[in-house]
Amino acid sequence: MDPSKSVPPPYAPQQYSQGGQLIPQAQYSQVAYQGQVPVTLQPMVYANPTPLARPMPDYMCYSIFTLLCCCLPLGIVALVNSVSTRNANISGQHLLAEKSSRNARNWNHAALIFGIIILGLYLVYIFVLQDRNHH
Repeated sequence: MDPSKSVPPPYAPQQYSQGGQLIPQAQYSQVAYQGQVPVTLQPMVYANPTPLARPMPDYMCYSIFTLLCCCLPLGIVALVNSVSTRNANISGQHLLAEKSSRNARNWNHAALIFGIIILGLYLVYIFVLQDRNHH
């Protein structure tokens, strides 16, 4: 088989006709059809959010403490709300920051109380129930 015969010849540039006159492809311009409404594009506007002047407390340290020392699941929820508060403070969303801050505080309090109750029950078990088993 001859390799020169297997390669197709290059295509000639397409030409379009408009009103009986041939227009080469490079010179072809698009025209609106009858009844077609032109579309006007507006420039893109980018709004840079400004951080809050008085940011809400995010309770980040409190969340990390309750996460590591008190109750892991409740501490994780508190930490997520703390991060959400910090992001809302940076992006200038006051209502979201206020809501997330309140949720972070409440979850931290719940984790701390739960941790204290568990610690109290553990101490009761160690000092009272273990003492009964030895006597």
